[in-house]
Amino acid sequence: METKRKLIIVGAGGHGRAVAEAAELDGSWSEIVFVDDNHPGQTASGAWKFAGHPSQLGTLARPGDAFIVAIGNQAARERLILDLQRFGIPLATVIHPRAYVSPYAAVGEGCAIMAGAVVGTAARLGRGVIVNANATVDHDAVVGDFSHLGVGVQLAGGVVIEDRVWLQAGTCAGYRVRVPSDTIVEPGTSLAAD
Repeated sequence: METKRKLIIVGAGGHGRAVAEAAELDGSWSEIVFVDDNHPGQTASGAWKFAGHPSQLGTLARPGDAFIVAIGNQAARERLILDLQRFGIPLATVIHPRAYVSPYAAVGEGCAIMAGAVVGTAARLGRGVIVNANATVDHDAVVGDFSHLGVGVQLAGGVVIEDRVWLQAGTCAGYRVRVPSDTIVEPGTSLAAD
């Protein structure tokens, strides 16, 4: 029988609590705790306790523990994930039990795939990607490292989202659309291939 591990979530805001809930519902973790800038002044967020401050990341993990960075800001998420990798701390991917991820999709480490999300066959997610509630990454679509798909984002087959892109809520990208790195797309935007 495999021993359950502790999940340490970096970032205790709204997205962090949603990730904690998804991890709790998944049932794979012995304990779920937060690391956040508000520690030691704040000791809990929702039902989950704080374990420390981000400056303590290198000393908080025990063998078998894993981290996920649950911060919406792409640059902050990238920086923290790269710091964790330098420490050799394993990153967890959290998939809400009411999300669907094709067994033929490739999902990088440190991703958060939230309730109602769909990741289709042959889709590829890089490291530290957020696929928020009810977002769809259809077949053969690619989402680059540290990108963030907001609530209800819809990516058609073959779309390519490069690194650190933020597609805000309700964005829709038609077939063969390519979105360059570091782009921020306003909510409700429809993107079409040239």
